[in-house]
Amino acid sequence: MTLINHLLVKNRSWATQQQARDPNFFPQLAQAQKPHTLWIGCSDSRVPAETLVRAQPGELFVHRNIANMVEEQDDNLMSVVQYAVEHLEVEAIVICGHYGCGGIQSALSSRDTLSKDSLTRRLNSLRTSLEPHLPLGNDTQDDETTHLNQAAHTNVQLQLSTLSKTQLIQRAWRHNARLTLVGCIYDMHTGFLNVLEQRNAAGRVT
Repeated sequence: MTLINHLLVKNRSWATQQQARDPNFFPQLAQAQKPHTLWIGCSDSRVPAETLVRAQPGELFVHRNIANMVEEQDDNLMSVVQYAVEHLEVEAIVICGHYGCGGIQSALSSRDTLSKDSLTRRLNSLRTSLEPHLPLGNDTQDDETTHLNQAAHTNVQLQLSTLSKTQLIQRAWRHNARLTLVGCIYDMHTGFLNVLEQRNAAGRVT
């Protein structure tokens, strides 16, 4: 069986089970979407948004990229945020980072300033924003793990701060003070998701 055939078999199984549980599930879902949350996460295949919080189709509006980065000049990301806030009227935006993030590890270990490819540009941008906020790394494996975990925390908080200062979010808060930004960290060793910080129209909450 080819890989795509394997995926199709799993799709048919899932769809058939959903139809058996609720014959109206797909017809109702097809009418419109009304997600309550925009989820900005890392592209890491081990951190699937819907699975982590057992969300059903239609609950989350999702954007994922390497190291869950937020850059106001990134039209791909900001168009998603604009659509979620202005058209879908989501109640919350979650930025979710995770321990063991390969994007963060690569950004902090690489010193490639010559390559002009997309990945290198993104990693260089991430390193530039992270390094001023991090202590110097150490040599032991345990210390390196602690350093990278702290970097994952810091990254979530920096991206949350960046998002909160964008013109789009500032404008949204003037019209919808209930909109909340939430920074979370996911621990792949336990499966637990923890909140690091929250922000609303009034400022930083935690």
